[in-house]
Amino acid sequence: MRQSTSSFLVGFLFMLAALVGIANSAGPIAAQVPLMVDPGSSERSREDLEALLQYYEDALLSPAYSEEVKASLSVDAARVRARLRDGDFKLGDRIVLSVQGEPNIPDTLAIEAGPKVTLELFGEIPLAGVLRSEVEDRIREALSAFLRDPVVTAQGLMRVSVQGAVGAPGFYVVPGDMLLSEAIMVAGGPTQNSALDDLRIERGVETLMEGADIQEALRAGLSLDQLNMQAGDQVLLPAETPGGIWTRIGVIAGLATTITFLIVNVSR
Repeated sequence: MRQSTSSFLVGFLFMLAALVGIANSAGPIAAQVPLMVDPGSSERSREDLEALLQYYEDALLSPAYSEEVKASLSVDAARVRARLRDGDFKLGDRIVLSVQGEPNIPDTLAIEAGPKVTLELFGEIPLAGVLRSEVEDRIREALSAFLRDPVVTAQGLMRVSVQGAVGAPGFYVVPGDMLLSEAIMVAGGPTQNSALDDLRIERGVETLMEGADIQEALRAGLSLDQLNMQAGDQVLLPAETPGGIWTRIGVIAGLATTITFLIVNVSR
């Protein structure tokens, strides 16, 4: 009986620790809009993005959201419009390419200014306005002017920075369909003092996503493409500050040990 009482208390206190972490990471639910209607495929098609843009535009017209939330939605909508207009490919990105029966075509192409790629035997292939989900069809279409029914496999890679409290901070060229959590692991994973609650995505001096939104993105298993990331974006995982979650968990764990010790001795 004594053992079951102690085990229950320890379990309860660790559940309390989890709740403390959730309470400190969650934002005001009433002020937030769902992250997205339907995650769709890991690389968004043009139809996916058009549906997402319509979702934002409908939300902007809704009286359910505050002006502050609508200001954020307006920025998100502008980013999706830009992606639909300009496409995904930027300098620093790459394309992994395979063309059946054409061993002289390089297996990796660097994106050039334009944006475009150049194949020595076939010339330039413009990529302005092309999404990552469309690149295979775009290259197949271009090569069809020279080859009969070319069998093409192509995947877009983006250059992103993963910085902060990770094992190996730096720039990485990764697939657009890579999960945000996987991108962190590619950079060595979180260190012991990382503050997962403070994870954010940045573009220059602008913060693209943070707080409850990015925590939901992690839980939902969203890809970099689904998060509308592009070349040069930065995933930043700050180090834990004094009094952060590890300190809170340490205090609660210590409290669990102390109370358990008291119960065991009182029960004797």
